[in-house]
Amino acid sequence: MFIKSADHSSEAAGICRILFFIFLLLIAGTSFLQNRAYGAERQLSFADAVQTALRQNADLQAIASSVSAGREDIGIARSALLPKLSFEERFLGTDNPTYAFMSKLNQRRFTAQDFAIDSLNRPDWANDFQSAITLEQPIFSPRAFIGFDMSKTEYSARDSEFRRKKEEILFLVARSFLHIGTAREYLKTAELGVEDAREHLRVAKLRYDSETGLYSDILRANTALAEAEQRKVSAEKNLALAKRSLGLVLGMTVPVDAQGGIPEVKVHKLEKYEEASLSRQDIKSMELRTENARKNIRLAQSDYYPSLGIGGAYNLNDHHHPFGSEGESWQVMASLRWPIFEGLKRGHETAKAKYQASETEARLKGLKEKVSFRINESFLNVEEARQNAELARRALASAEEGRRLVEVRYASAFSTFVDVLDAQLANDRARINLVAKENEYRIAVLNLSFESGLIITDLNLDH
Repeated sequence: MFIKSADHSSEAAGICRILFFIFLLLIAGTSFLQNRAYGAERQLSFADAVQTALRQNADLQAIASSVSAGREDIGIARSALLPKLSFEERFLGTDNPTYAFMSKLNQRRFTAQDFAIDSLNRPDWANDFQSAITLEQPIFSPRAFIGFDMSKTEYSARDSEFRRKKEEILFLVARSFLHIGTAREYLKTAELGVEDAREHLRVAKLRYDSETGLYSDILRANTALAEAEQRKVSAEKNLALAKRSLGLVLGMTVPVDAQGGIPEVKVHKLEKYEEASLSRQDIKSMELRTENARKNIRLAQSDYYPSLGIGGAYNLNDHHHPFGSEGESWQVMASLRWPIFEGLKRGHETAKAKYQASETEARLKGLKEKVSFRINESFLNVEEARQNAELARRALASAEEGRRLVEVRYASAFSTFVDVLDAQLANDRARINLVAKENEYRIAVLNLSFESGLIITDLNLDH
């Protein structure tokens, strides 16, 4: 009995180990599925993030498709200048005298008996299967030539829009990197605040235990610690949100952490920014569309001119079955079409095109003026942010020294705990303010580079 009991215990232990192993597998599988469903955080360098954004950003993909559609418009417009070759199979069944007469002639079945008056007036039912290959070639078509030229200009305008959108995406990626760096610095500042608050609580307890401090100091220290921990929770949330924001720009559904920083963006002279802004891709796009608006006037006026074309056809006719060849014939044609009067339509279209050209020219002028204003505004913002960052550094140095002196006085019982809390609050504010001001300066420089159209060069992405 003792041996059997031992065997049963061994078997039970084995079963338990197997069940525990299965339990671990289930946990691992659930964790794997959760990671697949929600996506694990990824880390990307700036260069990798740029490449990912250029491949996956939805807005950029949409404009790339628009550019491709514009390229196809060129082919569509060109097709109006190329020859048209078509095949057609038709069937005709009739006892109409004219068509019956024509069908027999085309089929090469006409005889002398068909000239009888009764046959001409009352022909028998006639069938005609006609196979035709037709060729048409425009020779002179002002509207087609101008439309082809406008399609190429519009494609160039869309391509410039795409390039500007690419600059915008790169700007958003770089800005997201800066926001993540700033959020991480905020978190570090919050953690330092928590450490300082814990140290103040420790000192307050020591003084209370040694009967040189008040219990109210401990309560105030606990309150200050709770507030510092709240700021840390908010900083952690902001960092997580910044990572999600970068993932959104990259066209990803998972948070992305910035590995490293972005290249340092150099501040140039105002004149360089103003000169570069005149070549901004969106300005180029508007200039091209202004050019097209002027061409549209010529397009409207093209209907005043004639169009000339040539063509030919080869026909097979049979009265028995399709594609038959009882009779065959060919034709060569030339056509000249010159609209004389179309109810004043051309005059109104020309006037409309002139107004649209004036509208586009005004929009181009307004865009250049806005860009010039934004360049000057951004340049002033950079200088303002630079000075504020420098002042924030001085303020932090003063706050840290003031906090140190108050802590020394408090340890020597020459200052109250309220003074310590006030000094600590000023120090925390100075830390946060410095992080904010340094971030504002970096973003101001980045924004100036974007507004001038130099961002690709400034971020060393033009290779």
